[in-house]
Amino acid sequence: MIASIDLQGAMTLFIVLLVSNTVHEAAHALCAKLGGDLTAYRGGQVSLNPMPHIQREPFGMVVLPLITIFASGGSMCMGFASAPIDPIWAFHHPKRAALVSLAGPVANLLLAALAFGLLQWIGYPETNEAQTVRYIAGYFLLLNLLLAVFNLLPLPPLDGAGVVSGLLKPVRVFYDNFARLPMAGVMTLLVAIYVMPEIFGPVWREVNSWLRPPL
Repeated sequence: MIASIDLQGAMTLFIVLLVSNTVHEAAHALCAKLGGDLTAYRGGQVSLNPMPHIQREPFGMVVLPLITIFASGGSMCMGFASAPIDPIWAFHHPKRAALVSLAGPVANLLLAALAFGLLQWIGYPETNEAQTVRYIAGYFLLLNLLLAVFNLLPLPPLDGAGVVSGLLKPVRVFYDNFARLPMAGVMTLLVAIYVMPEIFGPVWREVNSWLRPPL
């Protein structure tokens, strides 16, 4: 299996996910700090250095991505991380907590926009260097769009649920009750896996059609 994997592509995919998750969680942590919750800041998560995030979630940041890369033959990379939020602060400041939840996906969208701009600037690559940059930027565009769309699903514990529950108190009560159910996280994952192709597929096709040349 390992011999059949494009190791360069697999390593690129892993690094892109590592950077993207780091930026995502750093955005959560910075927004929380600006809103008055210093929990993540004290844990070192207000940082673009991936190490504090790896130390907090070694499985989601390193182990799971490597497992999925090798299990899929280098075609897929999944992972996760988290920034600690004070639940008491979030309860008393629900709108600020909603902004904290939104910050991560917005950071991914900004990374995707930067990658899109770079791809448009490169256009049709004429050198090996330009081809390499386009290759990496393509991964950044695809993966960060995917992370943004996935995390904005209004399913707990995803960020979309944090945004909605911070703005709508009745929904927050429903989500709190849902979180107490056995296997709640598994149910969320199954629903997300089912709906993501229907949601992300059209988004990716539309964005990719704007590129010249498309990926």
